[in-house]
Amino acid sequence: MEKMLAVKIWRGEEDGEYVTYHIPSRENQTVLDVVTEIQRQVDPTLAYRFSCRVGVCGSCAMTVNGKPRWTCRSHVKNVVENGVIQLEPLRNMPRIKDLVVDMTEFFDKWKNAGGEFIGTRTRQDRPALVDPASKARKQADAAIECINCAVCYAACDVVEWDKDYLGPAALNRAWSLVNDERHADPKGVLKKAMADGGCNSCHTQGSCMKHCPVGLSPTGSIAGLKKRSLFELLSGK
Repeated sequence: MEKMLAVKIWRGEEDGEYVTYHIPSRENQTVLDVVTEIQRQVDPTLAYRFSCRVGVCGSCAMTVNGKPRWTCRSHVKNVVENGVIQLEPLRNMPRIKDLVVDMTEFFDKWKNAGGEFIGTRTRQDRPALVDPASKARKQADAAIECINCAVCYAACDVVEWDKDYLGPAALNRAWSLVNDERHADPKGVLKKAMADGGCNSCHTQGSCMKHCPVGLSPTGSIAGLKKRSLFELLSGK
C-alpha cells in the first residue's frame, strides 16, 4: 500500500482551525511540494506564498511543526513527526488567510530603523573605493545577506510581547548601514537603533540567529549596535 503523509494546515484568519489532508509520501519531497500538491490536487482554495522554489526569495516561509523555516528548503523527512506535519503562518504578524500573513508592520519597522540606503555619490561620480579587508566592511558584510523573509521576526519572543520592538531583521539592517562607509547618515541610523523599541530592547535569547535560513547572526548585529551606542554615549558624540 502507498505510504501516506498527514498534513495539518491552519485554515482561516485569526479565527480558524486546523484541517488535515492526506497525500502520498514521496522521496525527497519538500514541505513546499506538499503544500503545492494539496492546493493543486485537493483544495484549490488554500492560500500560501511562494516564488523561486530554490531558497532565494524567502517568500515561502511558514511555521512547520512549531518552527519558522523556508518550506522550499525543508525536506519532509527532516521535519515530519510520527507521520504528521503541522503548518501554520509565521508568528508575530496578522494572519490574512490560511498560511499568508500581513507583513506591513515588519517592513514598516525596517524603515523605522533607518533601513533605506542613502548614497553620498551621484551617477557622475566615480564609485567609492571600499577596502573589503577593512573592519567596517567585514562587519557590514556579516549582516548584508538578509533578504527580509521575516523568519527571525517570527522566531523572536520579544516581538511577541513588545510590539514596539523593531525586531532582529530591522536592527540587523541598521548594523549593516552603520558600518557602510558609503551611507550618508550612519549616525542617524544609530540614533534610530538606540531609540525606544531599538537594540536595547533585545534580550539576547538568540532565537533569530538559531532560525535564520542563511546563517546570519542578528544577535551579533544587535550586540554591535549596543556596543557602538555605548561608545557614542561615553565619548559624548
